[in-house]
Amino acid sequence: MLRMQISGLQKLTLIDYPGKTACTIFLSGCNFKCGFCHNPELVLSNGEKENYSENNILDFLDKRKKYLDGVCVTGGEPLINPELKDFLKRIKEKGFLVKVDTNGSYPDHLKELIQNDVVDYIAMDIKSDKDNYDILAGIDVDIKKIEESIKTIVNSGIDYELRTTVIRGYHDPEKIKKIGKWINKLAGKPKKYYIQNFIPREGKLVDEKFEKISPFENEEIEEMKKAAIPYFEKVELRA
Repeated sequence: MLRMQISGLQKLTLIDYPGKTACTIFLSGCNFKCGFCHNPELVLSNGEKENYSENNILDFLDKRKKYLDGVCVTGGEPLINPELKDFLKRIKEKGFLVKVDTNGSYPDHLKELIQNDVVDYIAMDIKSDKDNYDILAGIDVDIKKIEESIKTIVNSGIDYELRTTVIRGYHDPEKIKKIGKWINKLAGKPKKYYIQNFIPREGKLVDEKFEKISPFENEEIEEMKKAAIPYFEKVELRA
């Protein structure tokens, strides 16, 4: 495993950390190969693209203490990095809240972050229902690890969200119901579920076949939201 590579920094975001003013750090490397991913330069680099050192980021945060509430860490897949815990600890020591995005394939690493109190908010992507996960993840997924992460997050006692990027030809209201039933059976009724419409970007995806897929219309997205409502305490749409 290569050491952690920090490949990008968004200095201000008002949407990535709900209710907080934050910055977003992008880590290189991912074990999934989701064709619809908007960060191919991070997924396909295998952790070999670095633009910032940890000290660069920490120096930046020192200068932004008055303006930022939190730090979002995304990728790629952040939990692929064994060094992540210590990096988040250094961020937390500076007084920032920490949000981590994950695909849920590293439940042991996830538990370690929670147990060491270095994460305040977790966002986990739910790619599809249990039987179709591999199709969108682009690899053979150990679904037991995904299930363990869902249970860990829902029962963690910290703030979290589960979210699905919905893609024409891969998702519909029935698929959303299957996701909801699967998660309810695992962990009860989670607090928050976000549905986000897939928007293709030419030349900006892992698999170019997804560039030709048209987004859902608003009415179609609303039908998927209705399908999800019985299975989650709160369901929202996200652009």
